[in-house]
Amino acid sequence: MPITLLVNGAERRVEAPSDQPLLYVLREQLDLTGTKYGCGEGQCGACTVLVDGRPVRSCRTPVSAAAGKKITTIEGLEQDGKLHPVQQAFLDAEAFQCGYCTPAMIVAAAALLNENPSPSEQEIMRRMEGNLCRCGTYPRIVAAVRQASSVARKP
Repeated sequence: MPITLLVNGAERRVEAPSDQPLLYVLREQLDLTGTKYGCGEGQCGACTVLVDGRPVRSCRTPVSAAAGKKITTIEGLEQDGKLHPVQQAFLDAEAFQCGYCTPAMIVAAAALLNENPSPSEQEIMRRMEGNLCRCGTYPRIVAAVRQASSVARKP
């Protein structure tokens, strides 16, 4: 069944069963491999993408539920060759080790900063707790989100 998706600002038509997880369409049909498969149950957050600006677990989201909505993956955050402030902050703060959780962490942090450009440390931790980092770099992740927050607030 053909489904039209708006992914990273581009309209894309895909052939997929309506109940196929969005994750598989993104990775296998659209070659957007930044979104990772983690647990397949929506618990680890590795598959997080934005749908209409809100973080969702793409492993548990049927592709039909994303039809006609604005989908943003890690690949869609950079604009005109310039990294999103959260992407740059993760590099600056060395907020990753293996990097497996990093795309989803960045996407979730970008959503947080879109909603609240000046979150407290507690708000950052609360919003990011659903994204698991197997390497345990949580202090650097929080520091990166705080750094991105301060950059985003500058005129």
